[in-house]
Amino acid sequence: MADQTERAFQKQFGVTGCFKSKEKKAPGKSGHRFFKSVGLNFKTPKEAIEGHYIDKKCPFTGNVSIRGRILTGVVRSTKMTRTIVVRRDYLHYIKKYARYEKRHANVSAHVSPAFRVKEGDTVVIGQCRPLSKTVRFNVLRVIPQGGSANKGFSGF
Repeated sequence: MADQTERAFQKQFGVTGCFKSKEKKAPGKSGHRFFKSVGLNFKTPKEAIEGHYIDKKCPFTGNVSIRGRILTGVVRSTKMTRTIVVRRDYLHYIKKYARYEKRHANVSAHVSPAFRVKEGDTVVIGQCRPLSKTVRFNVLRVIPQGGSANKGFSGF
């Protein structure tokens, strides 16, 4: 049975809830859980296949397709429920001085319960349909932080 933490009963899209009969097996490892591959050479996490969470905005188990841009950034904040803030650093060219200046942009992204994300981790996010007012991206891969991260433009 899935973890019911919301007020409304959560069930997976496209999977019937009648597993009472003896022939049918319970959802989970036996295959009564809906999951899919998002394509673009991203592997479906093991937790998405064998887990018990229900998330309709998850790209692996929900009704969301990845299309458009694939971006990389560093996790800045994990304070929201199932949403993270990703900082993307880049260089902007100033023609007058023939030099670059450092800039950054923050992007909100939905993170599936299949991933364990901490601040400082590098994530790969993919564009999807608007999930809320500010969220248009979904986490596809998490690269854990190696050592201590320095604040600012450490990638340059």
